[in-house]
Amino acid sequence: MILQTNQLPENVNVELNTTKITNGGATRYNHVAKLVLDYAVTLPSLLLLAPLFILLAVLVKLDSPGPIFHRRRVLGQNGRVFNAFKFRTMYVNGDEILARYPKLRQELNKNYKLKCDPRVTRVGKLLRKFSLDELPQLLNVLTRDMSMIGPRIIAPNEISKYGPYAPMLMRVMPGLTGLWQVSGRSNTTYDERVALDMQYITKWSVWLDIKILLWTIPVVLKGDGAY
Repeated sequence: MILQTNQLPENVNVELNTTKITNGGATRYNHVAKLVLDYAVTLPSLLLLAPLFILLAVLVKLDSPGPIFHRRRVLGQNGRVFNAFKFRTMYVNGDEILARYPKLRQELNKNYKLKCDPRVTRVGKLLRKFSLDELPQLLNVLTRDMSMIGPRIIAPNEISKYGPYAPMLMRVMPGLTGLWQVSGRSNTTYDERVALDMQYITKWSVWLDIKILLWTIPVVLKGDGAY
């Protein structure tokens, strides 16, 4: 399922000076269906998962000092910056901890991910393994900052990694899950993540969203590629 960046779908059509995207599936019907799917999944999930939210909040608070939630500044549709909510998985003095490991700092700057991150708390490791730390992003879906399914959320300084495909990425909402989530997650290279985002955008349909949503469940339960 993973694509290399030199294997992008043939119908990718990015023009640097325009916001036009060639995507045969992006009809008005599909956009409405995507909106309905987002709310049909998000609203029941928030109600059913409320007890789990409370339990995880207590565990985060008891495990280490600091706030329960972490607000990550990320890029949304049309380049708008917003706060993506997560359960806090790191110690509050994470920068001080990482400063002791120069090689890990270099790896983080390159891949924006660390497989063995000394900043992550004990509870944080569990939350990350099963993507439980991302559950608060259901609130971001509810407020239309995110969609249930879409490209990865990225920090503002990551947009340069997308090169000529950046305008295409900025035309859609990031997702709580997506092709990257079901195609190896953090075990993929950054180029592969870019390729997967482009594949999703150019091939998008509501049926693809439903497939990814169903694929996400076993992937999350296995916990592979998450750290």
